[in-house]
Amino acid sequence: MMRLFHRPGILLAFLPLAFALPGSAHAQNNEKINQLIVYGDDPCPRSTGDEIVVCARKDENERFRIPAPLRGNPNAPESNSWVNKAEQLEYVGRSGIGSCSPSGVGGASGCFAQLIRQAREEREGGDGTNWTQLVEEARQERLGRIDADAARIEAELKAAEEAKAGKSPQ
Repeated sequence: MMRLFHRPGILLAFLPLAFALPGSAHAQNNEKINQLIVYGDDPCPRSTGDEIVVCARKDENERFRIPAPLRGNPNAPESNSWVNKAEQLEYVGRSGIGSCSPSGVGGASGCFAQLIRQAREEREGGDGTNWTQLVEEARQERLGRIDADAARIEAELKAAEEAKAGKSPQ
């Protein structure tokens, strides 16, 4: 068994498993999550079966507009803060360990840190829609409906059994 992990090919085969998110809804229940943006008074489609529909509501005047994060000129000098300029200067010409560059020893080791930094910046600069929270709220609402339906069906079955027991000859 230990010989398997001494071979680099085997280790690379298991690498995607290391990055799998154990808490993701898709991995847990194989449920389909449909994320939609609805505008104005448009109705949000109802969830059916094993599908969860999550809607983020925007104003009607936003329907045909370019999304807010994409508006304006991102390259305008006034939109770049001094902090960003200083951070950019910090990484100019940097190579080697932790740099995510093809040159230098260990240049690829910083690629994961760069990926995390970019993802964090995208999340903070988003349009304010917290899809994780909306999915969780829809999941809780769906579970509440399932519990209510189960209680209703159980009460109907119990009433039917009582009616059947009362009418049966003894």
